[in-house]
Amino acid sequence: MNLNELDACVREKEPNICQICVRKDGEEIYSREWNGYKKTDTAHIMSATKSVFSLLTGIALDLGMIRSTEEKVLSFFPDYPVRRGEKTIQDVTLRHLLSMRAPYKGKGDPWTKVCSSENWTFASLDFLGGKRGVTGAFDYRTVCLHILSGILYRASGMKPVDFANRFLFEPLGIPKHRNYYARSAEEHRQFTIGKSPKENIWFADPEGLGTPGYGLCMSAEDMAKIGQLCLNRGTWEGKQIVSGEWIEKMTRPQPVESSAFRGMQYGLLWWIIRPGKNVYAAIGNSGNVIYVDPARGVTAAVSSFFKPTVFDRVDFIEDILLPCFR
Repeated sequence: MNLNELDACVREKEPNICQICVRKDGEEIYSREWNGYKKTDTAHIMSATKSVFSLLTGIALDLGMIRSTEEKVLSFFPDYPVRRGEKTIQDVTLRHLLSMRAPYKGKGDPWTKVCSSENWTFASLDFLGGKRGVTGAFDYRTVCLHILSGILYRASGMKPVDFANRFLFEPLGIPKHRNYYARSAEEHRQFTIGKSPKENIWFADPEGLGTPGYGLCMSAEDMAKIGQLCLNRGTWEGKQIVSGEWIEKMTRPQPVESSAFRGMQYGLLWWIIRPGKNVYAAIGNSGNVIYVDPARGVTAAVSSFFKPTVFDRVDFIEDILLPCFR
């Protein structure tokens, strides 16, 4: 398939794609936009936000702001009032949150209860724990991961967006981001499902803590830079942004005891596509992807607007996009 055929394929078969950027051997080799998006526009990258937040956590660990992934979650929140009879929450660690193996009460994400509260971190902590104990079972959550944002804020003294701007975005040449807060449930909904280009914003709670499970808006060009940073084992233009040890740790595959995720494994907020080949990706709903293949020296990024029937675009990247650049 040539590039004209690729363009036609996107228009006809992948109509919610906004931008694609491909880098190989450290250089950008392809960049294209659709649906009225410019190269510098951003899209809401949905759950791919989680993987970016993993990098922020790694940086905080490198800086000594967080001691270890084995640190207990409650150690960051001595002022949190644990409910009477709750015993499990005391044993939950940062690693449990990052690996999606934390125990929660109930099933699914309690969006309304968390997002209508004044303190989203404490509201999320209310759902952490439960009578089953810390089983280590895989339990994929989004809104309850807001606990991670509270941890980063307590550990660093910085709002996550400021931390990201200083330690990750600015060193990579990614535009400075600012918080975006929805004043109503409808505004929150429109942020999620809107098709128009976004600005350099990060959805945040009333306290200015960016949501770690979703809400970050980025261009495909900047998503590809994130992928390149990981491919480079944490270095960018000769500077160590995050340790290579953290890149290795966050992409170390762990089996997922579920058939709902097409056989993929999981690291620390990153999906491991092909464990034997160390191919991994940040994946967000509607087909937002940062795809990294270290062996081939390739990273590909796809940004998309909301389309709930699209889970990921790994097959598109592997079977259609990347073969154009062999």
